[in-house]
Amino acid sequence: METDTIAAISTPVGEGAISIVRLSGDEAVSIAQKCFKGKNLEKQASHTIHYGKMIDPETDEIIEEVMVTVMRAPKTFTREDVVEINCHGGLVSVNRVLELVLSEGARLAEPGEFTKRAFLNGRIDLSQAEAVMDLIRAKTDRAMRIALKQMDGRLSSLIQQLRQELIETVAHVEVNIDYPEYDDVEEMTHKMLVERSKKVMGKIEELLQTAKQGKILREGIGTAIIGRPNVGKSSLLNALAQENKAIVTDIPGTTRDVIEEYVNVRGVPLRLIDTAGIRETEDIVEKIGVERSRQALKEADLILLVLNYGDAFTHEDELLFEAAKGLDKIIIINKTDLPQKLDLNRVNQVAEGAPIINTAIIKEQGINELEQAIANLYFEGDIESTDMTYVSNARHIQLLKSAKRALEDALSGIEAGMPIDMVQIDITRTWEILGEIIGDTVQESLIDQLFSQFCLGK
Repeated sequence: METDTIAAISTPVGEGAISIVRLSGDEAVSIAQKCFKGKNLEKQASHTIHYGKMIDPETDEIIEEVMVTVMRAPKTFTREDVVEINCHGGLVSVNRVLELVLSEGARLAEPGEFTKRAFLNGRIDLSQAEAVMDLIRAKTDRAMRIALKQMDGRLSSLIQQLRQELIETVAHVEVNIDYPEYDDVEEMTHKMLVERSKKVMGKIEELLQTAKQGKILREGIGTAIIGRPNVGKSSLLNALAQENKAIVTDIPGTTRDVIEEYVNVRGVPLRLIDTAGIRETEDIVEKIGVERSRQALKEADLILLVLNYGDAFTHEDELLFEAAKGLDKIIIINKTDLPQKLDLNRVNQVAEGAPIINTAIIKEQGINELEQAIANLYFEGDIESTDMTYVSNARHIQLLKSAKRALEDALSGIEAGMPIDMVQIDITRTWEILGEIIGDTVQESLIDQLFSQFCLGK
């Protein structure tokens, strides 16, 4: 277990009202005291804040005017002594304070090391630690609430219940084998294994059913806006983002690159990609944009295919529908304020049953209907149940799938008449796989890899 004291800047880089330098470890308070002029921090009660100045002990130079918070173990985030030094929010001042505490014996923290210590010291399990990063990266209120529930241990509690069910099952099997009281003990044991395995599998399947929605809320839906030039793709992006991110003109081919923007649509985070219009062109720069558009189309989770109500259905439109064939898509017929030239019957024929939304984006018409169609497509209009445990982490999803396969192997073994001790191996393996979600059976190398993805100071 690490015993040295770590320090890092815990607030974003840049100018602001305050910046915070955080220390954690056995010597956090004594190191801060060495360069603090004010009350003796080592004699102050836990969870108190104190005004003073940071002083360079060698030159007696005043470095910063600060407020210092002292928090004693174990009632801290890391379950170690923690000190937070609140400085003025400038790059120079906060870095000088950090350099000062490092020169007095602290070590610069690695990315995610504060949260890693909280995990290693038993304050949180691995799924809760990962939820910390999910909370930081949340794009919508609903994504934030899911992360908060996971931080609060909702997923952890459910996984622990499933593991307890499995370990009790294994224990019952051992007792039945070692101390048989009935002639039909093998049949009774098989029956119990089937009942309990199916019960756990049902819970795992319920969690996996939330995986698609959970992952969407966590990572967003990669959404490509496609259409012929000048049908209103950039205007659509601006309408959804509620600000002017893309250049909007009447000149075809204005968008020369792929523009990305995260937007919140009815609680669903969309990673919107506004693409150059896909068409034949001699402009070299525009050709590059068109090629990137085709690549964005391949990688997108959702296609917003925009047509112009005031233009005839063209061969280029046919190619767009062909490129989007079989993908989740919503058809947007824009500029419905213009005289109709678009063949709506042909649109219905090639739409593959996808929702068709009429809009006049410049006049702010049809945006609400489009947003509702997006929510309906992925969540059937009901984004989140308040008591539901969502699984959103790709690592958790993969482990749940592995656990389900192990239970399926156990049930197949029972049906095939395999010896009980062989079936137990698969049940025990399920228990171990579920343990990886909360960190009970995870390897140290994986722990290091996970926490290395955190920001410095967290």
